[in-house]
Amino acid sequence: MATTHVEIVAPERNLFSGEAEMVVCRAADGDIAFLADHMPFLGALEAGDIRVDTEGGEQLHFPVTGGFVQVHDNRVIMLVVEGAEGAPAPDEDAATPEPTG
Repeated sequence: MATTHVEIVAPERNLFSGEAEMVVCRAADGDIAFLADHMPFLGALEAGDIRVDTEGGEQLHFPVTGGFVQVHDNRVIMLVVEGAEGAPAPDEDAATPEPTG
């Protein structure tokens, strides 16, 4: 299968650089997948999981809290903020003190 070059970059480090058969992420308008020779695209990323299907058949997952994606000339470039998607919300009952007396 044809591949596209993918760069996923966070402020502190480069998360991934290499060839992939497909990249799936959550954009502002919903989930989107990028294959080789995808049309140009520029958009915001929502919190979610970026899935990279490498040319070797491995699936890599990168949880992010947001960012931007650009697709142009058979390259997918993502500038992201790392984070754990689906982290449990604070327990409101535990945070509220019990009334006394």
